[in-house]
Amino acid sequence: MSTAPEPEPRAPKPALVFDDPLDQQTSDDTDRGWGERSDGDSAADLKRFLDEKPPHHL
Repeated sequence: MSTAPEPEPRAPKPALVFDDPLDQQTSDDTDRGWGERSDGDSAADLKRFLDEKPPHHL
């Protein structure tokens, strides 16, 4: 009599979550999400402004 090997136990499926997604903070709700930098170096800010300025703003 041959017995088949027992299948390995599987991880349980994640439960459905019905929380309000608007109650959670997203990266857009923080300064970091908008690309803000905290170094405060004005020379670096000017360089970044000039590097990222669109061509129609020359």
